[in-house]
Amino acid sequence: MYRLTALVTLLSLAFYFFTCINVSRSRTRTGVKVPAISGHPDFERAFRIQMNTLEWMPIFLPSLWLFAIYISDPIAAAIGAIWIIGRIAYFTGYSQAAAKRGPGFAIQGVAAIALWVGALGAVMMRLV
Repeated sequence: MYRLTALVTLLSLAFYFFTCINVSRSRTRTGVKVPAISGHPDFERAFRIQMNTLEWMPIFLPSLWLFAIYISDPIAAAIGAIWIIGRIAYFTGYSQAAAKRGPGFAIQGVAAIALWVGALGAVMMRLV
């Protein structure tokens, strides 16, 4: 059973859902009408946060699960939690100003790469 990895997966999806709701609230607050994706800097930052999170999900989720299966559920979950913390930091920084998104991006990027490299290494070791 991969209970911890399942929990982190659900938390990452909850965070993504939160970013979607944030875009909707930002549309209302800034007056950017559907289907526009530009028009007000606050809305554009909210939209980019949501889209960037979506862009990272296909890297993060398979790597998280492959790491859990081939290496360790608790370690995968811990690194996955760091990814979520990085996404929260990215959200917080980018919501204030585009220039403040770097630290959160770095945290989540390192976590995702660690999961991917670990999973790749474990799979490769089993091929030999």
